[in-house]
Amino acid sequence: MTAQALWQRNRDLADACLNHPFVQGIASGQLARASFQVYVAQDAYFLEAFARAYGLALAKSPDRAGIVVFKDLLVGVFEELALHRSYAERWGISLEPEPLASTRAYTDFLLRTASLEPVGHTAAAMTPCLRLYAWLGQQLAPKLDPESPYAEWVKTYSSPDLEALAARLEALLDRYRGEPARLAELYRRAMELELAFFEAVWESA
Repeated sequence: MTAQALWQRNRDLADACLNHPFVQGIASGQLARASFQVYVAQDAYFLEAFARAYGLALAKSPDRAGIVVFKDLLVGVFEELALHRSYAERWGISLEPEPLASTRAYTDFLLRTASLEPVGHTAAAMTPCLRLYAWLGQQLAPKLDPESPYAEWVKTYSSPDLEALAARLEALLDRYRGEPARLAELYRRAMELELAFFEAVWESA
């Protein structure tokens, strides 16, 4: 099953993420700052685990192409963390929080998959995050209130650079593949965890 087919199969969860009040509040600027502060802290925790999962995938890559792409994706995580540090400095956010249950569930899922399963399965578990965020950014950009305190978030995730990274990870998923039913299961689980993450930070503030 291709990356594109997996994305289309999970569009119900993508739409649920897009329509979630947390995500809509980012574009409108109406999201309470307390909710966004929780999000930034939790996402920083998540991204550190995401970086480790990329490192494990890089180590397991069977060819040079995979090594190069996973290296670039790993660099992209640290660039993304720079956005979080910027918000943290402005708004006094600690980037070393106690993880919420949903955050811990997601990071455990990624690290377990990257540690124990083939690299194609790891790509299936990691692709939804990049593809979803690139898509959310692109969907939100046309209706972004330029005065939104979260405008930088939308601009970052709607950028061509993020779209290119998502496409490169999807290409690795198509390159390495794996057991079809397992790929579908991992992709779906990651999308469920994305939605649960938005819900948890929304409810916690």
